[in-house]
Amino acid sequence: MEQDIKISIIDHFSAMDDIRRKPLYSLGEILTIVICAVIAGADSVIGIYKWAEQYEDWLKKFLELPYGIPSHDTISRILSIMNPREFEQAFVNWTNAVFQKTKGDIIPIDGKIVRGSYDSNAGIPAINVVGAYSTANNVLLGHVKTETKSNEITAIPELLNLLDIKGYIITIDAIGCQTKIAADIIDKKGDYVLAVKDN
Repeated sequence: MEQDIKISIIDHFSAMDDIRRKPLYSLGEILTIVICAVIAGADSVIGIYKWAEQYEDWLKKFLELPYGIPSHDTISRILSIMNPREFEQAFVNWTNAVFQKTKGDIIPIDGKIVRGSYDSNAGIPAINVVGAYSTANNVLLGHVKTETKSNEITAIPELLNLLDIKGYIITIDAIGCQTKIAADIIDKKGDYVLAVKDN
């Protein structure tokens, strides 16, 4: 029987020692917010707070947060008093768990233009394909041809439908940052990392 490997951030960081006497927020929840915000591009305590405030409804799907989002002062205080060695060990444990759970495989999905496919004399446009690649095995898992670059949004779900992605992490650039694409990945028991742009 395969061992159930926990990859939730809070599972790994809740075990850290909390030296506060009567905290309103759990250490695990605050560090989960910090890690998610930094992954999303926050680079300051204020940035972490603003990101958490913006995504409070999403965070409450897996965090309790009985008093809402902790203030930036609370976040700053936690970062200044926590044990950095314990944090480092918890982070290593978490990333190792993710690696084991996904068997080390990450599947990037990306669109590419086929080199030499454009023929201006014949009026033939360049061929654009969306492909999925296994980083652990160095193989192309599948691809779907699209008519234009903008059609990648419709091609990605079609490609996902062809793949068994259960337990794997799917990465897609900003064009794939769509709620339907994220939902399709979750429905197929996968996880995702989607790039976000200002626009």
